[in-house]
Amino acid sequence: MRARSHTEVTSTREAYALLGLHGAVEPAALTRAFRQAVKAARPDQPGGDAERFRRVIAAWRLIQQDGAWRPALAAPAARPAARPVVGITPVQALNGGRVRAAVADRTLRVTVPPGLRSGEHLRLRRAANDGSDLYLSVLIRPTDGLSVLGDDLFMTWPVSPRVLEDGGRVEIDTHAGRRQAWVVADMQAPVRLRLRNLGLPARGGRAPGHLFVTLMPVADCPSSAEDLLARFTRVWTPDRLAA
Repeated sequence: MRARSHTEVTSTREAYALLGLHGAVEPAALTRAFRQAVKAARPDQPGGDAERFRRVIAAWRLIQQDGAWRPALAAPAARPAARPVVGITPVQALNGGRVRAAVADRTLRVTVPPGLRSGEHLRLRRAANDGSDLYLSVLIRPTDGLSVLGDDLFMTWPVSPRVLEDGGRVEIDTHAGRRQAWVVADMQAPVRLRLRNLGLPARGGRAPGHLFVTLMPVADCPSSAEDLLARFTRVWTPDRLAA
């Protein structure tokens, strides 16, 4: 049997004791304990001892090698239950209205005020099963080519490639009615226009958003002049003129 060296440290319990500790601690506390123990054991210091100095260093190395300095991890805190979600369309976010929300085994009819943003919460007084208030997270889902990001609305609108090449007026059917915009010649597709204050309405401390319209060139899409001519032709037919 091999004789044990005077400087050998065989267990982490012994190693901690040499550093003046009773068990695993945080890394910073372990480092402080080692520095104090090795300083006190230095042979060139009053009361120091070469053998104890070597044993302190051996204890430090053993703890490092075994990873025993790591304190036990605390059990992760229980995550709060996710709030039920009420999904609304961009038009409902604009105008408000009545929507359905599935909550556990129930379906609730909820009144949505205009201007809600995704991530906000609706409070339903005493609507929970235990009689407490129920909170619903709001999520605006893209619908019918209209989507919402933050305060702003986004949509696409077809235009004639000639409009993007030559520039001119574009008439866009928006949720607020027909709006006109102008494009500059030789703009590179896709072109995005901003229609001010046509996004989600102001709510609380939030200003109204904007409507961003991406112009998509479509070969058979009439230009503004061609569209105006077609509408004029529909109104002023020969039958109407004869009347």
